Amino acid sequence: MFQVPATMKAAMLKSPGHIEMEEIQVPKINGNDVLVKVMAVGVCGSDIHYYEHGRIGNYVVEYPMILGHECAGIVVDIGPDVKTLKVGDRVAVEPGVTCGLCEYCKSGRYNLCPKVEFLATPPIDGAFVQYIKHREDFLFKIPDSLSFEEAALIEPYSVGIHAAKRLQIKAGSTVAIMGMGPIGLTAVAAVKAFGVSQIIVTDLEENRLEAAKKLGADIAINVRTLDANQMIKEVTEGKGVDAAFETAGNPKALQSALKALKRGGKLAIIGLPAQAEIGLNIPFISEYEAEIHGIFRYANTYPQGIKFLSSGKSGLKSLITDRYPLEQTQEAMERARTNKAGSLKVVVYPNGYDDH
Repeated sequence: MFQVPATMKAAMLKSPGHIEMEEIQVPKINGNDVLVKVMAVGVCGSDIHYYEHGRIGNYVVEYPMILGHECAGIVVDIGPDVKTLKVGDRVAVEPGVTCGLCEYCKSGRYNLCPKVEFLATPPIDGAFVQYIKHREDFLFKIPDSLSFEEAALIEPYSVGIHAAKRLQIKAGSTVAIMGMGPIGLTAVAAVKAFGVSQIIVTDLEENRLEAAKKLGADIAINVRTLDANQMIKEVTEGKGVDAAFETAGNPKALQSALKALKRGGKLAIIGLPAQAEIGLNIPFISEYEAEIHGIFRYANTYPQGIKFLSSGKSGLKSLITDRYPLEQTQEAMERARTNKAGSLKVVVYPNGYDDH
């Protein structure tokens, strides 16, 4: 039996760029709530953005706030209505809890639920803390063979799975992925699991391109020195790719992703640029009958993600380059913010390091 303390440590964002450790109450649970001891939390680009700027679009941080949403842990207490989980279960946490009642939830597109409460999206606190309360239906059991840090990666991995499903990626197709940050890298592993025949990736950083190749990318293009579209035309015999993902939120990368498509190709817009409007080649879109899909988080991906990662073939664990205890969350954020040429995925361990 787990001894749950009355209070816990939390890494509090007090102002832009400033995190302090605080002692706060462990959440009380009821109904179908589950108390999870947080074992691993990945640092995401959105965490860095809130940490640095205090807002993303309409979501504005109300200080103090707890960041972190890519997480996994152990069930240490359950509410009286919980049916599917028991104390001691190891779980991956899907961070967005939806209403379950609106037209989007009922149609299976619950990522569009207007009432979603998403960890570390203001005003909801996140997982840089020792314990979180979460609803039963957004927790997924993981096998003992899957480490907590790998299970935390199911969250960014889910974005790639969702994009692949939205674009109906099929075995044997060719895919270009622009931007090899954590979302782009996990997307490489996702489309690989869908059986694509050729993966072409682009980035500015050589270490990220090398990481992509380890995950299964066939061709890696450094756009500092090479023309991505010219190379894509060459390797696809002038046709272009079946599908392109833009994951970096970079206007030039988005325009390049569109231009990389073959006739009838599909574009997934995953990255969020700083500006709201970007010019796209409308005659190209029309003539090529290009399909453009906006991608917002994911829905119904966690069981598939757990299955893929549990196979041991994804290689995603190789992305984890930096590990920090909860007390060094500020250092973890700074590492992720400033070391893009060296760090791939930074992970925080709120209850001590445990790779199992």
